[in-house]
Amino acid sequence: MRFQERVVMVTGGARGIGLAIAQRFAREGAAVAVCDKDGEGARRAAEELAGVQSASRAYALDVRSTDGVQAAVDAITRDYGRIDVLVNNAGITIPGPVVDFAEVDWDLMVDVNLKGVFRCAQRVARVMVAQGSGRIINISSESGKTGKPLFALYAATKFGVIGFTQGLAMELAPHGITVNAVCPGIVRTEMWTQLDKDLARLQGSREGEALELRRKSIPLGRLQEPADVAGVVAFLASEDAGYMTGQSVNVTGGREVH
Repeated sequence: MRFQERVVMVTGGARGIGLAIAQRFAREGAAVAVCDKDGEGARRAAEELAGVQSASRAYALDVRSTDGVQAAVDAITRDYGRIDVLVNNAGITIPGPVVDFAEVDWDLMVDVNLKGVFRCAQRVARVMVAQGSGRIINISSESGKTGKPLFALYAATKFGVIGFTQGLAMELAPHGITVNAVCPGIVRTEMWTQLDKDLARLQGSREGEALELRRKSIPLGRLQEPADVAGVVAFLASEDAGYMTGQSVNVTGGREVH
């Protein structure tokens, strides 16, 4: 299989897109380090993966903690001896108008979506530089390409992920490490179920209306499934993508095309 004897670290791996990514890598033979703030959720996910790839393990990790990130990276390298792929997937979305947005919520999104990516990439990059190889894949968003009403502050964090990806790619290229980003669109997950409720409250619409409106805007005519994102992540981690670095790949069903 494509990723046999590879070690893949996935943050936010207990559910949604992260779980689908972990499942994809496990099916293709990788040992998956499932990392999540929800340690029990990570454990359940790793137990599920054990039926496919027995070497997969769970690690409790809050990407807001610098010490926690270092401890997780140390534990993974101690358990496996290396990290071949890092998928920076952990993230949160808090919608709202800029004029009313609470600074504490802005700080939280920056800490998780942007600084969390930095913390994990920095620590894992040190491991990969010593190895002389690796793949770092950061999950951005279509909002990292185009800002939208009620998502301006979320977009700022995801634009930041793309800029970070580009700069880090140039720094790590001499070490045989590629760095790319994936930009999902409207994905059928618990996060979007909650977002639909939040948008109904903010816009005075019915629950389900915001999600349906966005579905209609997708040229391919359907909402994304987490597996749609996982397939692109797996490609970027593969040898087939060995000459790609610094890229931000849209996976939006055609909603975003630049």
